[in-house]
Amino acid sequence: MRDQLLRGLWVAALTPLAADRSVDVPAFAKHCRWLIDCGCDGVALFGTSGEGPHFTVRERIAALEDVLKAGIPPERVVVGTGCVAIPDAVELTRHALGCDIAAAMLLPTFFVKKQGDAEVEAGIAAVVEAAADPRLRLIVYHIPSWSAVEIGVGAVKALRRRFGEVIAGIKDSSGDWAHFETYLAAVPELRLFTGSEAHFAKALARGAAGTICGLGNVAPRTMAALKAGGAGAAGAQREIEAICGFYDAHSFLPTVKTMLATLTGEPGWRRLRPPLVEPDAAETAAIVAATRELLQKAKAA
Repeated sequence: MRDQLLRGLWVAALTPLAADRSVDVPAFAKHCRWLIDCGCDGVALFGTSGEGPHFTVRERIAALEDVLKAGIPPERVVVGTGCVAIPDAVELTRHALGCDIAAAMLLPTFFVKKQGDAEVEAGIAAVVEAAADPRLRLIVYHIPSWSAVEIGVGAVKALRRRFGEVIAGIKDSSGDWAHFETYLAAVPELRLFTGSEAHFAKALARGAAGTICGLGNVAPRTMAALKAGGAGAAGAQREIEAICGFYDAHSFLPTVKTMLATLTGEPGWRRLRPPLVEPDAAETAAIVAATRELLQKAKAA
């Protein structure tokens, strides 16, 4: 896999939907291209922000192939391959390998809750062993608020001992800086990505690989300013913290999709896959107002 560029600012891309709630591939490719043009190092498809578990294996395979055919460089793509059923995760991971993208981002199988290190290790190991290819590069995806599965340091260390460079990194979307620091101390050889936009600059300063985050969908240039540092970083940090504060009071995916619809003037961005539902009229009005206030600088940049 082409993981040489796997550092910096990677955006967990939203997935645009057609009227029938299928993937709108032309809009998907256009969005990915825009993010890269705005200074993002790459895109992660079909993660949490991309509503990945709500799509079938066939849909995810077809969309990845179509995005690559549209000209998005494979070395700038990570794809989420996590599923409840391990054979589905294996199929998606093998497909990612065949597409020669930067890495697969693997959410542990998540129907069984409160797994210990042994269960987490067993689930991820089953995917790696079935893929059976030393070229594989996995970013292990920790998002316990959604999956209800903690990926402990013990599991990560055991997987790294067993599979070496195949276990290439961790995306930590716990939002807990102390937990991220635990990873930094325990497995510094891995590429560590924070899922928390507000922690991006701090993570870079501590030597982490960077971020894979959803906020880049609506404020990519602001996030890029954080990566660049310098005189504009303090203002960018304030903007990011203000937007994150608004997210904390609302449901993330409906909010960020409505924000992007407001910024682009394309109402189709509001569409979500069930069981997610679009905001009602009052919520939409509040999100639109916040978008105009909070993201004006990002839109004008």
